[in-house]
Amino acid sequence: MDALQIQAYQKADPHHGLARRRAAVAAAASTDAACREMGDFYWEIGDGSGTLASGSRGNRYSANKPLQVASASKLVFAAYVVERVGGQLTPDQLDALEMRSGYDNFNPLACFAAHTVAACLDRRGNGLLNAEHQGRFSYNGGHDQHLATTLGLGDLDRYGLAAEVRRVLGPDLHLDYAAPRVSGGLKASPAAYGAFLRKVVSGHLRIHDLLGSHPVCTQGPDCAAVQAPDLPQPWHYSLNHWVEDGPGGDGAFSSPGMMGFYPWISADRRTYGLIAREVMAPKAYLASMACGQALRRAWNQ
Repeated sequence: MDALQIQAYQKADPHHGLARRRAAVAAAASTDAACREMGDFYWEIGDGSGTLASGSRGNRYSANKPLQVASASKLVFAAYVVERVGGQLTPDQLDALEMRSGYDNFNPLACFAAHTVAACLDRRGNGLLNAEHQGRFSYNGGHDQHLATTLGLGDLDRYGLAAEVRRVLGPDLHLDYAAPRVSGGLKASPAAYGAFLRKVVSGHLRIHDLLGSHPVCTQGPDCAAVQAPDLPQPWHYSLNHWVEDGPGGDGAFSSPGMMGFYPWISADRRTYGLIAREVMAPKAYLASMACGQALRRAWNQ
């Protein structure tokens, strides 16, 4: 095969054996131990042009079933902020999106029945600043909620918040909020969240070029972090997303949610994927992460 034939083949099949990749991922979703033990879930892998492979285990979840995505909301809010400021983040905005602002006293349960972004922040000390934590990673929703008020979103209820996010990221994105919490209140179907990821992967949103930028440490003996979620490896944190760069990691950018919604973008920014489910189980996000990582390995093998 000469060079011209190779180029023609690559254009016709940019994913180098798409049928093989689809079969490998489908098999992993059904048989890999990390996925088999989760119960029902929906999965999807795609690129900037559309969905490349998808499927469901069981019948509880589908592409169009809206779910509460919990902390997967964070990546969407980061994309909103970056787009809103034209990619030029101020030092304070950067600190907030890297969870180093010191506003880490936020308890989402205190937001119950709070109808606006500001009301949620004002409940039970949610908006308190811990000055001794400034400049240190501290995983908490208060950074984003405070940042939202500085951007003028404080008076928005969940409907107004959804409308504002769609105004900036695109009216084609069917994103809603179950509560006015920017770091954990998003409600979206896998199809809707996948459409958002496609806009990132295709470069239509500015956060594409900032994925993994300004990484901060989150754990370890030489890291001054205050608090971090339980993770299998010492990953870094970028703009409201994790960089899966620990030992054996593939460098993907991800934003796992507490109830098991796990979206990612590949390290080369060419593909995205997600595991979609909504369960109240201890560390459901870790199980979804393990399954998603297995699907990525199958896709790339």
